[in-house]
Amino acid sequence: MTPRPNSKLKASWKNEIVIPDKLYFRIGEVSSLCRLPAYVLRFWETEFPQLKPVKSSTGQRMYRRKDVETVLRIKKLLYEEGFTIAGARQQLRIESTAAKHQTPLPFPSHSPVDLRRIRHGLEEILTMLSPRT
Repeated sequence: MTPRPNSKLKASWKNEIVIPDKLYFRIGEVSSLCRLPAYVLRFWETEFPQLKPVKSSTGQRMYRRKDVETVLRIKKLLYEEGFTIAGARQQLRIESTAAKHQTPLPFPSHSPVDLRRIRHGLEEILTMLSPRT
């Protein structure tokens, strides 16, 4: 008798979704990609201010990659983690606030002398690359 596979591992493998590298997705594509009916996506648009697909000139909803990622996050909060809609809305708000308050990357500060030297070097490169007239 073979051992039964771990059901949690199997479920997470099934739920792993690869988002294609595209700029925009139609609602039907998002629906099949996220395994959700289109009416659920339209309803979530009314409940979650973070989910705002743009509309094309023909009125078709066009989701960006960020929107698809938000849909997947909402789905996980509601279906896997057991949040209510209000709780999921609050959790998304907390997550977006935390992302805004990340510490900035430390960029080296340059003195005006260093900046002039860098600018001069870039100008030299530009003159070397410019076509001679």
